[in-house]
Amino acid sequence: MKNSESIKEFKKFNSSQITEKIDQLRKDLFDLRFKQATRQLNETHKFRIIKKQVAQLLTLSKSQSISQKSTD
Repeated sequence: MKNSESIKEFKKFNSSQITEKIDQLRKDLFDLRFKQATRQLNETHKFRIIKKQVAQLLTLSKSQSISQKSTD
């Protein structure tokens, strides 16, 4: 991905940073939907990028929680 964080950078995050980033990206998605509804959005490709990042972060969060449970 150009001009955006990659999965390699996300792997450096701890669980609290991951949840904060997910919340921030979901807020960005909401803002994009609002701009699209009011016909102010010119960069529709950002939907795909942000959705992909959210999915990557959720997957990473899930794998971290599974690995923590297995070590307990």
